[in-house]
Amino acid sequence: MKRFLLIIPTLIALSLAFCFKEEQNETKLSQALVEILENYHYEPKAINDEFSAQLFDLYIDRLDNDKRFFLQADIDSLAVYRLLLDDQAKSGSYDFFEKVNLMHKRRVNKVDNWSKRYLNQVFHFEGNDYLDFNEDSAQFLNNEQEQALYWEKALKQQVLEKLARKLDIQDKAKDRKDTIIKIKSYDSLEAESRREVLKSQNDWFSRIRKFDRGDLLSMYLNCVTEMFDPHTNYFPPADKENFDIRMSGKLEGIGAQLQEKDGYLKVASIVPGSPSYKQGQLKAGDIILKVAQGDAEAVDVTNMKIDDAIKLIRGKKGTVVKLTVKKLDESIVIIPIVRDVVVMEDSYAKSAIIIQDKQKYGYINLPSFYVDMNDRNGRSCAKDIAVEIEKLKKDKVKGIVLDLRNNGGGSLGDVVEIGGMFIDKGPISLVKPRDGEPEVLDDRKPSVLWNGPLTIMVNENSASASEILAAAMQDYKRAVIIGSPTFGKGTVQRFVDLDDAFAVNESDHLGSLKITIQKFYRINGTTTQLQGVTPDVIMPDRYRYLEYGEKENQFALKADRIPSAQYNITNDCSKAISKAAQNSSKRIAQNPMFNEIERMALKIKQQNQKFRFTLQLSAYQQEMKQIEQDNKRYDELIKSVKAMSVVSTSTDDAQVKGDANKSKIKIDWNKSFEKDIYLQEAVKVLQDLN
Repeated sequence: MKRFLLIIPTLIALSLAFCFKEEQNETKLSQALVEILENYHYEPKAINDEFSAQLFDLYIDRLDNDKRFFLQADIDSLAVYRLLLDDQAKSGSYDFFEKVNLMHKRRVNKVDNWSKRYLNQVFHFEGNDYLDFNEDSAQFLNNEQEQALYWEKALKQQVLEKLARKLDIQDKAKDRKDTIIKIKSYDSLEAESRREVLKSQNDWFSRIRKFDRGDLLSMYLNCVTEMFDPHTNYFPPADKENFDIRMSGKLEGIGAQLQEKDGYLKVASIVPGSPSYKQGQLKAGDIILKVAQGDAEAVDVTNMKIDDAIKLIRGKKGTVVKLTVKKLDESIVIIPIVRDVVVMEDSYAKSAIIIQDKQKYGYINLPSFYVDMNDRNGRSCAKDIAVEIEKLKKDKVKGIVLDLRNNGGGSLGDVVEIGGMFIDKGPISLVKPRDGEPEVLDDRKPSVLWNGPLTIMVNENSASASEILAAAMQDYKRAVIIGSPTFGKGTVQRFVDLDDAFAVNESDHLGSLKITIQKFYRINGTTTQLQGVTPDVIMPDRYRYLEYGEKENQFALKADRIPSAQYNITNDCSKAISKAAQNSSKRIAQNPMFNEIERMALKIKQQNQKFRFTLQLSAYQQEMKQIEQDNKRYDELIKSVKAMSVVSTSTDDAQVKGDANKSKIKIDWNKSFEKDIYLQEAVKVLQDLN
């Protein structure tokens, strides 16, 4: 008994010591971020009362973007902190952070209770009622009566959408005389719709509650960093690991892509060639119940945050993880898997050949400017692009399309290498540090890997490194840039390991700071910051009339210009580019598919400006009928598009020969863009350049 009594104060002391240690690290973390931001950011801000007021608003907005959890009285009660957050950041205090999170938790619980109550009552949709909501001008509600009414209407709208969809499915089944679909009464469908919304609400609130102090702290500290600019971010240790994985395209684990569903960890897919693929027992659709490290006791991952569960499953190459899995037939099995390096091929450059009018044209898709930051000799996009170009040259293509759509950027060094593959030699970009003269990023190799016709595809999600490459090729008159105006990110970041700089003990894990230290410029001295790259040929896009990109961010750095670099245009294709662009614009204007996309873009703009949403079933059904007609017209036009002939390179064909799975993956990838009308137009531009 005495021994037991001695253990209790020991455990309490250990717990208090741990809490004190965490508190020390949090204090140290805030102070470290402030010190680095003030001393090393490209355009530092004064951390003063103005900064404090902006941080106050930003963090509350992160917690309650739609202003539907907090009341105005809550915000008024927190106003005492409005001009104190600069001092708290410098001292490492989190008083405001703790109070606002506790208040948010209470409001979430109250709304959760309302949701359950409302969704257990029958909704009626006959009246001429509306839900009014404008995200851009939303104000905090004045009292709980207003708040309860808003949530009742918001939930009613969700039920209305599901109910209308179910009624539509039934009506169409009746018209087809479809006996497979069981016809249900209106009351049954209304109750079923409420149950589905209740389940989705429960899942949503469950995800909110899984945000622990560490998640919220990361969000708060990122509000501090993002006020300097949107690309200066704090990364907890696990987030930095995920960033490295995205940049390198590989990790040490089992090669199963997972998703959270109803509190369970479900296998979404298996990465071909991965440890899970080779072991063979784990399948898509399996539910992972427990995770054990080798012969250690298994940990139950049910209702665990997916990030925490993934941490348990990932591990060093050669170690064993044992998964307790529930199969689709309800059987429970334990699957041992030896971890290894998993290569995610979808994140790497790939090529194919498009056959048009009996001529071959090359296509290269580059998802990102990836590089293995931990291995200087590891895989990089520049090495891979060189390999893909050689494959296409071997098959004697007449031109190459380089697809940078949705490529968010990455390694600046690789941009210079890739740019150098298309020009003789010269600058690719200018980079300016905080204090000092601009540095010229040069391609110094006099050789050219591809000197034939070149088209580069971009869109509104092409950012950073993508914009550098597209801009350089445009300034050298080397390629036709085709697509939508790009994102507008013209800044360079570097990682600072906070453990190396500020940790006192080996047990301190502070994470990393990605901080903006430079701005890059086109070789003509203008910037892509905020402005992006305007293509030579602008193609209609569904979202062209929506505000998007860097300019949307309140704290984005401004656009400016510097003196241009010295560069020579040795392969001036300006006349051919101008003619090809004119021809392309004429084709686009006459293309019914692009005309339909333009019409839809205007519709989406109109829809995006809508701030009143009907809660009347018949009115909503009429709106959905119109949208369905628009979508049907679009689908019919897509069906009418003639598919391109897309085949693998002879090198790829030889490599996948005999491997049915790899061969199928390659064929499926080729087929995925054979009706891509944007790519079809890019190939026609290549034809005009020949």
